[in-house]
Amino acid sequence: MLLPAEALMEPRWQYQFRVIMLGDSTVGKSSLLRRYTEGDFLDTVNQTVGVDFYVQFVELKPGLRVKLQFWDTAGQERFRSVTRSYYRNSAGGMLLFDLTNRASFESIRCWHREVTDTIQPFRMVFLLVGHKSDMAGQRQVGQREAEKLAASLGVQYVETSAKDASNVVQAFQMLTVAIYEALQTGWLVATEAWDGVKSSVPLPVLPKAQEKEKEKQKQKRCSC
Repeated sequence: MLLPAEALMEPRWQYQFRVIMLGDSTVGKSSLLRRYTEGDFLDTVNQTVGVDFYVQFVELKPGLRVKLQFWDTAGQERFRSVTRSYYRNSAGGMLLFDLTNRASFESIRCWHREVTDTIQPFRMVFLLVGHKSDMAGQRQVGQREAEKLAASLGVQYVETSAKDASNVVQAFQMLTVAIYEALQTGWLVATEAWDGVKSSVPLPVLPKAQEKEKEKQKQKRCSC
């Protein structure tokens, strides 16, 4: 039997996670994604207009392959209405700030609140990322302060540099593992109507209490 050309080219995967890149303009969202997905670094990257799209495959463990779809959003306020439309269909959110830009760090709570308010009653797994760690001499945000913010948001924290590739792979691995674990515990619930997670294998059977909550959320949507 002949297979479609795209099926022959694309590696098989058990899960597909959609991840959205969040943060102010110029914090380095596009640079970080390019380093991770293409392995290169450009000193000058054109500002994202609206949303850009990237794909990467990762093997969490032998036989467990995940396809990551990334939405790289524009940080400028004038594009916010466009990027909001992508929140609901994302399983993970990478919250980026520039370690040399205090204002971008102070915007993180606003980004987190905007996303969580928009997607309620649904959930998203977040990772806080302090970017441009190679520029230690210009640093305006301390590691302890960033870790404190991460703890208050209930997320993990990591510092990265697209320029020297420090912790780039680790950051995306952390978020991917966190999404997978959220699915296994039922904290994140995949449904056919939601594109944040797709699976080619059976998803975990949810406890009755979580099934009731899932049904309650479904009824809320139907009554709107």
